Amino acid sequence: MDGILPIYKPRGMTSTDVVSQLRRQLHMRRVGHSGTLDPNVDGVLPIALGIATKAVPALMTAGKIYIGEMTFGFATTTEDLDGEVVEQVALERPFSRTEIEAAMAQMTGDIIQIPPMFSAVKVNGRRLYDYARAGDPVERPKRPVTIYTFKITDEPVWHEATKTQTVRFEASVSKGTYIRTLAVDTGRVLGVPAVMSDLTRIQSGGFGIGQTVSLEQLADSDDPSQWVQPIEFAYPDLPQYQLTEAQWEDVQHGRFLRIGRTEPQLLLMYAGQMKAIYRSQSGHYQPETMFLSNQGPKA
Repeated sequence: MDGILPIYKPRGMTSTDVVSQLRRQLHMRRVGHSGTLDPNVDGVLPIALGIATKAVPALMTAGKIYIGEMTFGFATTTEDLDGEVVEQVALERPFSRTEIEAAMAQMTGDIIQIPPMFSAVKVNGRRLYDYARAGDPVERPKRPVTIYTFKITDEPVWHEATKTQTVRFEASVSKGTYIRTLAVDTGRVLGVPAVMSDLTRIQSGGFGIGQTVSLEQLADSDDPSQWVQPIEFAYPDLPQYQLTEAQWEDVQHGRFLRIGRTEPQLLLMYAGQMKAIYRSQSGHYQPETMFLSNQGPKA
């Protein structure tokens, strides 16, 4: 069963937990996810099965859309509600919607983020969360990301008892973006500590949340393959080329192709299935990524 499975990840599970459960559930070894979701975040988690694991980088480059909430008035070690409170201030007044939108506008476009200490980003071969748990100092890398849209979805709510304010939002972002950090940096623009207090990923890898299947649905199904999309789903912008039988023979041996096309890349199809991605090079096409089973001829 090679293809891409759009899973709805519930809260309380890591992305690795989902992969482990699917390996047992589907009796497959080659299973991989295309972008980590923190345990306290739910939503779309595209899963690659079998030879489709080679398409994970393509799935990860697709933009992601989140809906969530940020709270102004306190900050935590993890930049979300899982961490310990490290700073807290009683807001003197609620920010106006105009003030918040102006701060969010500064976070929109091409920006530089510093990832949270409690994240899976590697520095010198170690995850940042390993440094954090050990109390070891480390300089976090600055990373360019793109925030396509960042907007308020409901009227901000003032909490008089705690002197905090919550704001519901939607964010469309490039890969590598930390929404936790987006919330914290928005608070920084406003001059107050902030935290991401709720988050759901509603789109990833080209899948919307309405296209996902839960682990429970999958376990109860007699035909899990009904939710599996073909590998070419990960490459919506690549032109397709239908191979002849002779060309298919060449592809199985990793040979070059001369086919009179001009596109820089082609997605090669044979018998209704994606077989390879070839790249144009010096007047011919040569293999870039192969999606072949082990049963094909050897070069």
